[in-house]
Amino acid sequence: MKYTKPNSYALSLWLATFLWVAPAWAQSAFAAGTPNLSAYNTGTGSSENSDDQNNALVTFRARVNEVNLLFIATDKHGKFVRDLNQTDFSILDDHKPPQAILNFRRETDLPLHLGLLVDVSGSVDSRFEFEQDAATSFLQRTLRAGFDKAFIVGFNNRSQMAQDFTDSYARLYWAVHRLHSGGGTALYDAVYHACKEKFLNDHPEHPVRKAIIIVSDGEDNQSEVSRAQAIEMAQRAEVIIYAISTDDSGLVMRGDKVLEQLAEATGGRAFFPFKMKDITHSFAAIEDELRSQYIVSYKPADFDADGRYRTIEISSSKKDLQVRARKGYFAPQQ
Repeated sequence: MKYTKPNSYALSLWLATFLWVAPAWAQSAFAAGTPNLSAYNTGTGSSENSDDQNNALVTFRARVNEVNLLFIATDKHGKFVRDLNQTDFSILDDHKPPQAILNFRRETDLPLHLGLLVDVSGSVDSRFEFEQDAATSFLQRTLRAGFDKAFIVGFNNRSQMAQDFTDSYARLYWAVHRLHSGGGTALYDAVYHACKEKFLNDHPEHPVRKAIIIVSDGEDNQSEVSRAQAIEMAQRAEVIIYAISTDDSGLVMRGDKVLEQLAEATGGRAFFPFKMKDITHSFAAIEDELRSQYIVSYKPADFDADGRYRTIEISSSKKDLQVRARKGYFAPQQ
């Protein structure tokens, strides 16, 4: 068969067709090489020289002395209570009642900005494939195209950005299933860098719900930062942490306490599924919780923009009602 050189019109048409179809198969090209931690910096504008600036861009930004607090209310059976009023709660900010409550409402439809941090160290081999399937099923049910977005990080002794923020379920699916297990565990580093690089400077015009979901046994043996530093960065970035344990020993392990502390300090929750099917139930509970929160906006009393940590205590006047929220925040520094 004789081949002839295409004319300029045919070449233009071919290029247009190529560029149009590329996004559909770009995932396979991306699979050839998974970007490392440096991919965190894509689109964030952050660098090592901007640490001082990052420390100033904490809880409030333009809000200055206004706090937006998301919280969960459950009954004694652990079921969500969705018909409460402002008068059902009391708040202490830095051990003092707020100067004024500005707004109180139930929030079921805030956009979600999620980070899925998957432990790919050697200790998770036994349930790794099932956990991948459960995670992608959760993302398929939870994310709404054009409204929510998520990113995927796999971590062992180092963190790898498998997929940056996107609302494409297909991209997230393939990112999760490209992960391979093996190596040590640097959990605190993964939490710290995800919060710093992807959430600290994430200041959308309208409120969003920022959350990280950790799938890990909680056993850290490689991190350069401490647990306290990881928790502080999550608090500065206003991120709720949920954790799903991968330990299937049936015993209370050291990592269980780690996952509980990460979640509790940020207003999240830790899950400890023993059976395979319970992992799916854990993801379903997180999905339900993300759509079942209240938000209260208030002005703290005796507020100073001094950069220090201020505690938050929220409780209910109703008997047997449990309230869960982050434990505090860092005031801006001017």
